[in-house]
This record gives sequence, structure tokens and C-alpha cells, in this order.
Amino acid sequence: MALTEKYGELIQKTFAKYPDKRSAVMPMLHLAQQEYGWVSPEGIQEVAEICEMDPTQVKSIAGFYTMYSESPKGKYWLQVCTDLACALGGADKFYEDLKAELGVEDGGTTEDGLFTVEHVMCLAACDKAPMLQCNFHFEEKLDMEKMRKRLAEWRAEAAKAK
Repeated sequence: MALTEKYGELIQKTFAKYPDKRSAVMPMLHLAQQEYGWVSPEGIQEVAEICEMDPTQVKSIAGFYTMYSESPKGKYWLQVCTDLACALGGADKFYEDLKAELGVEDGGTTEDGLFTVEHVMCLAACDKAPMLQCNFHFEEKLDMEKMRKRLAEWRAEAAKAK
């Protein structure tokens, strides 16, 4: 198992925080998603074995929480809040402009595989709209000028990582 081989020490430290292995399923799902970019069927199987659970139970947990992706995403997973409070702050237009800038539809990934863009409901930063979450980090009070700058930074970061 790749996760156990690569992250054995981290897994053991995580288990030490919980009363049993099953209780650590969510951090193990995060680890699988971090490693593979999404919670793949293989990742589900690995987490099930690590946590000594049935894969169906692990899949049901991954499917319930929006923080886990059960399909491949771009390197940068951009989730734009379009809930009512953010929409009143300009999120709907910002979301449409961002999709147009990247040439994708809702949930789409750019051809270079760098960006996946989707709308979500409530990231609990209503006073910071328009805002988005990129790989679980908030980017707040955005406009397209700021967003273009961040996109360029992420592209440069990705280029360095190659």
C-alpha cells in the first residue's frame, strides 16, 4: 500500500490521537486525497485497509463530505461560494467571469489540468465575498484583477514543481 509505505510514521501519529483506527478515517481520506489528488477507488481501498473498515463504509464517508473529491480535479481546486450572502456580494458574476477566464464550465478542469472550478454553498466567509477556497485555503474579497494575479502565481508555482 502506497500510503502506508510513504506515510507510515504520520499514520501512526494520527492513530495515536484517536481511540481506534476507525475513528481516523477522515484524516486518512485527507491523506489519500493529498497523495492522489482525489479519493480514487484505490484510495478508498487503501484507507479501508489502514482503518480496518469495509470499503463501502469509507466510500459513504467520502461521498457525504464535500471536502473529498471522488473524481479527479486539477492541481488547484477552486471552489467559489455562490450562496445568497456571497451572491449579494458579487459572487455570481465573479464565478461567471472566472469560468470564462479559464475557459471551463461548472465543475470543469482546464486543458492543462491545473484548475478545476466549481461553485459551492457556504464557506462561512460571507463578509469576504466574492471569495473562494483553493485546495482548502481561502482567497477573500476577490475581483478579476486579483484573481488573474493569483492564477499567474499558481501557474508559476506549478511550473516550478515540474
